[in-house]
Amino acid sequence: MQRRTILHAGAALGLVAFAPQLFAAGKVKPAGNSALIVVDVQNCFLDGGTLAVKGGNEVIPVINKLAPAFENIVVTQDWHTAGHASFASTHSGKKPFETTQLKYGTQVLWPDHCVLGTDDAGLAKDLVVPTAQLIIRKGFHKDMDSYSAFEEADHKTATGLAGYLKARRIKTVFITGLATDFCVAWTAMDARKAGFEVYVIEDATRGIDLNGSLAKAWKDMTAKGVKRIQSTDIA
Repeated sequence: MQRRTILHAGAALGLVAFAPQLFAAGKVKPAGNSALIVVDVQNCFLDGGTLAVKGGNEVIPVINKLAPAFENIVVTQDWHTAGHASFASTHSGKKPFETTQLKYGTQVLWPDHCVLGTDDAGLAKDLVVPTAQLIIRKGFHKDMDSYSAFEEADHKTATGLAGYLKARRIKTVFITGLATDFCVAWTAMDARKAGFEVYVIEDATRGIDLNGSLAKAWKDMTAKGVKRIQSTDIA
């Protein structure tokens, strides 16, 4: 599965069936060896941001309510240089949401967003995760994007998150944040690849949904063994 094929549209994308065994049965109580991962809840993806995700602000109170259930929390930030390779403005004649070929494969081109050090890249001011111990910044290499909190787009460059979690003896991760069909999905699938049990808390995420990308992301996550739950499933 190539990271940047997520935008391929097809009629079948709306006809996704989820195996019941991949959903959590009953309440799930996070243990001491669990971690909550809060993906990219930043101003750039909220209302008025440079790449606003519809309903993005709605995840904040859900995440805040979940946070006290977790001893371990990791936060991620999209953290791009000016003139980043993933920006449409960097490529002559290209518009946002078109694609281009880079050395690691097909890249979706975005509006300029989350430029490092700007208010746009800052974490949402209303996000309350007091036990967060680590911020993972991703996408800061100018010539390479990184949707996943675990690996950059070349599938070779590790962020160090897997090693950190394993050093902390974390076995299970619960993923929230923005956007479901990009950074959340790729973080979830790479977490599975790294050997973690993975839950995505659906109502604590929101998607962009370009050309069926949201349905495709859930289909891909399900195929990798990611479990889809709601915040009310957390004990």
